Amino acid sequence: MNVHGWRVTAQQHPHVVDAGIAGLVALGCGLVLTGRTGATVEPATALDWATVVLSPIPLIWRRDAPVLVFCAVTALFWASNAAGAQSPAAFVVSLTALHAVARYRPARFAWPTAALAVLVGFDNRLEPARAWGAFAALAAVTVAVVLIGMNQRTRAAYLSALEDRARLAVAEERARIAREMHDVVAHHLAVMVALSDGAAATAPGAPQRAADVMGQVSATGRQALGEMRRLVGLLRGTSEPGESTRAPQPGFDDIDALVDRIRAAGVRVIVRREGTPGPWGPGAGLVVYRIVQEALTNTLKHAGPRATAEVTVRYLADGADVSVVDDGAGRAARQPAPDGRHGLAGMLERAAAYGGRVGAGPRDGPGWQVHATLTFDRAGTRA
Repeated sequence: MNVHGWRVTAQQHPHVVDAGIAGLVALGCGLVLTGRTGATVEPATALDWATVVLSPIPLIWRRDAPVLVFCAVTALFWASNAAGAQSPAAFVVSLTALHAVARYRPARFAWPTAALAVLVGFDNRLEPARAWGAFAALAAVTVAVVLIGMNQRTRAAYLSALEDRARLAVAEERARIAREMHDVVAHHLAVMVALSDGAAATAPGAPQRAADVMGQVSATGRQALGEMRRLVGLLRGTSEPGESTRAPQPGFDDIDALVDRIRAAGVRVIVRREGTPGPWGPGAGLVVYRIVQEALTNTLKHAGPRATAEVTVRYLADGADVSVVDDGAGRAARQPAPDGRHGLAGMLERAAAYGGRVGAGPRDGPGWQVHATLTFDRAGTRA
């Protein structure tokens, strides 16, 4: 198992790790007690060994309740010291519990417990003649342990923030891909339905024309499949070899091809352009394209192939104005139901990303209108 595997296992079983730490502390203190017994006249007592074994046990819960664990360890030390035990476990276990407080709790908990640990160690000094030297050394070690624990806590919080940002970035990217998929599916399906209806209507009297229209349906379907394959590959984090997966996102120059597809479905579309696009990058072209696509798709779906639409794209010094107006094929438009406003929501989100706004609704007469104002900087991001 590699380092990452051990880390994942430790995160999944924290109490097992803490039990192992408590066992190592007990083992180390037992070795110290054994060495001290061999070097002194007085052998270690049963109470000394009981303190070595029992004192580290609260460390098993040091992550869940570090302050309570530290208090329990301190209480065990005072109780064993009052009973006459001379155990090396007191200092080591107290520092381990103190590290847990600094690592898993805010600083306001760490420093008071550090002061208590210093007092505990000072009371446990072995040579009263060197009390001040022992106190200074103990204080330095205690402060170092607290700083190490606080540093680990800060680093863990920083890494957690980075992971949260990464998750948010993934969620935003998935939302963007979902919007792209909605636009692709809604547009191509609307075009294919309109073309199929046209072919069915013309088949009895003009079979060759109907065959040509069905050829356009097939081409539209293949294009939709290619775009869907690319978007699903992005969603899965994979890509399949093929020209469609390497195709760039549509932009300003693809609006004419979009309009041609809508015209082929029967809608009369008039396009007007004013000015020229600035060096705004591909993101600017994509958002303009998608807004025009969504507006024309809604015209085709709700007004039908006999409608007339007018697309106006006005390029400004720092952005663009996009207007799409249709006549509703002579019928008055109605506001869509709340559950049928996904396309409008997508346009609003796209425009908001560029500091813009979108207005959409029925005209005073028959038909529907969409107007978007977008602001770009030189990179195509929000100005």
